[in-house]
Amino acid sequence: MKDLDSYRVWTAIITPMNKDGSLDLGSFEQILRRQEAAGNAITILGSTGEALNIDESERKQILDFALGLKLKVPIMVGVGGINVQEQAKWIEYLNDLEVDAYLLVVPLYAKPGVHGQYGWFKYLLDISKRPCMLYNVPGRTAKNLELKSLSMLVDHPNLWGIKEASGSEKDFLAYAETAPSARMMSGDDPMLPAFSKLGAKGVVSVASNVWPEATNLYAKQCLEDTFKDKAVWEKATTALFCASNPVPVKALMHDLGMIKYPTVRLPLSNKDMTDMNIVREANQLIKDWLANSAEDRSA
Repeated sequence: MKDLDSYRVWTAIITPMNKDGSLDLGSFEQILRRQEAAGNAITILGSTGEALNIDESERKQILDFALGLKLKVPIMVGVGGINVQEQAKWIEYLNDLEVDAYLLVVPLYAKPGVHGQYGWFKYLLDISKRPCMLYNVPGRTAKNLELKSLSMLVDHPNLWGIKEASGSEKDFLAYAETAPSARMMSGDDPMLPAFSKLGAKGVVSVASNVWPEATNLYAKQCLEDTFKDKAVWEKATTALFCASNPVPVKALMHDLGMIKYPTVRLPLSNKDMTDMNIVREANQLIKDWLANSAEDRSA
């Protein structure tokens, strides 16, 4: 098993698709290789990867392909939905593969309370044979990870980390204090400067899909408390959410020739990406920032 704690960036990988919606594994390999070269760990089949829009056979195909590349960086796989038995079956399948960790999201849609969340996570943690990161993303689940549920799970041997994507410094600190041994990760790129001061060890990033090297340096500077360009990164990373994720990042990656098509699956639509200049300007901001950072290091 790889040393999971040595990685400050876990890229929430998009799933590239051809014009007809089929999987584009050629582009997928190029994305994974570039992440490996940048020293970023991999998160596949999460919400950025449109996992809920991809059927089981395709998810298995994506996994088999990624694992077949024998990447030197670890791979974390998303686990999330509404049916606990389906998620348990998925984990049992993953347990037999050479993946390194699981990302367990707060249950979708049902908005469970303390005991419902505790039961859900404990059931899945008990089945797991890998370290697990719990994922708080109320913007997608309509419910926060309950602090009391977390307090009842803190001693579980498979609880490894927490991905916090509420956008709230107060919430981040509360989770960090409730589970002091968990590896805290920002789930929002622009929140990393603030979260790093509260104990974050890195970021599970959308931005690193398109800016893998720059995002790794950004995270390094945040964790070393040398980061000085908040306005640049906040504007650039926020631009990647000008439409529902991953519509903007796919549009930009296609624009830059990183993927063949910007295809997403319903209920997502490329037509919701109404102004490409927003992400093009963001790309130029990061390109200039990285060039200036290189000049500073060489000075």
